[in-house]
Amino acid sequence: MATFFSDHFQIDPKVLEEHGVVNISLVADLPLFIDPFLLFNSEKAEYRALHDEIIRYLKFLRDKAASGGIDPALLKAWYCFPEIRQTWLGFSEDGNAGHGLGMDFAKALHRNLNTLFADFGKEHITKGTHLEKVCLVKDGVGRDNVSDFTTNLIKKHLCELTQAFALEHLLPEQRRLRPVDNVEFNYKTERWSHRSFDLPWAGDDYVLLCPKDMLTKDDTWINRADLTEQFEQIPDAIPDDQLRAHINNYFASALSTAPDKEPTKAERTEAAMKTIARYPDLLDWYILYKEQHGDEAISVAKMRLQIVEHFLVLGAQGLIRKLQKTDFYQEQGTSYEEAHRRIAFFKHEVENGGWRSFYINGKVLQREKDVQRLFKYIWMDTSYALSPEVDHGRGPADFEVSKGAADKTIIEIKLGKNTSLKNNLQKQAELYQAASGAKNAIKIIVYFSEAEFMRVQAILKELKLTGHRDIVLIDARNDNKPSASKA
Repeated sequence: MATFFSDHFQIDPKVLEEHGVVNISLVADLPLFIDPFLLFNSEKAEYRALHDEIIRYLKFLRDKAASGGIDPALLKAWYCFPEIRQTWLGFSEDGNAGHGLGMDFAKALHRNLNTLFADFGKEHITKGTHLEKVCLVKDGVGRDNVSDFTTNLIKKHLCELTQAFALEHLLPEQRRLRPVDNVEFNYKTERWSHRSFDLPWAGDDYVLLCPKDMLTKDDTWINRADLTEQFEQIPDAIPDDQLRAHINNYFASALSTAPDKEPTKAERTEAAMKTIARYPDLLDWYILYKEQHGDEAISVAKMRLQIVEHFLVLGAQGLIRKLQKTDFYQEQGTSYEEAHRRIAFFKHEVENGGWRSFYINGKVLQREKDVQRLFKYIWMDTSYALSPEVDHGRGPADFEVSKGAADKTIIEIKLGKNTSLKNNLQKQAELYQAASGAKNAIKIIVYFSEAEFMRVQAILKELKLTGHRDIVLIDARNDNKPSASKA
């Protein structure tokens, strides 16, 4: 089963490492994306040149926005791009299909450039101009949009890099010469053009490789959540003491909560955005702070990338290699019986060495989404359909395993620390089961400490569910295993 790039093209993973590119999965996106700040802050001249081209294009859009109305067809041509699914990076948990950049994004970005950011490219506070600035206000442009937009605007670079790799390391039958749309923008004709590249071919599409040093996980270095969380410290960086006092006073009045009541996070965020609307230069002061701490962006991105590679690449590859050495793929019985068989395998592998995948330098990685992504790999090459986040009207279930409309099983994966665990055990899976027509529901609980284990046991005892076959506990602790100190 060729799950990763190295497996499919029979390339030593070390070759990919030497080229500094990610060993992508060819069955599901890895939760990584390009952070434009890593291009801006890079020591590589070619990366900084890529960032300059992104800003050049945004300035072109800004000038068009300033000129007044725009034909919807041009709005679509200049702003709307499909997700570049061939990188196999993003937030899709089933395959590599994404939404891309549609007209809602186009209208929001066009509106922002024409109003809030009319001075985009002419900043007097920051060292540079940043694409991320247009997503710092709540107006239709989010993290996913920035990622897709950035990837589209450096597509030519990714195609050239991948083509060079393919010509050096892949056989002729492993690659194909194919036209790629929207790789170069002609500022004279104001149109995007296509170009053909000789690229790796998998299934029915080409594949694009991406350098590790432009990737991050979770969020860009410059992002709205970080802006609002640090908002009260931003005015401290403003040298004008009178302006600083006015900003702090305005924020306090916008917050306006009762003296004996602590403001909620939502109230602080709302007050921060009102203050920014009144004093828009605060965005540039925030960006300047992020520029001044650019080295941290690199170290944070490396750490996040390491987590993905350690857990979702190396961990998944180890799991798959174990599967291939057994008769595991000889399917047995109903979706319920098969689910229990595969869960038992997953439990055995985690508790007998696989738990190491959950730790980096002794620190535990505890995210339900990541455990769910890893769990999916034991359902490769099967006639059973594994559908993530199926919603039948009562909220999404983690997974639905099915073999035809009449044979369905719901699977929920939760962490022992989950604060909603008790409520979930009482109601959630059963509600999903009733809504979907599934006959069975199985709950997997992964715990990472003795305290979590004791908490889970207490909940099960209270609910009279101790020992229930459809509640499977998985021990991912590193303090009760042989050689744990070497992990």
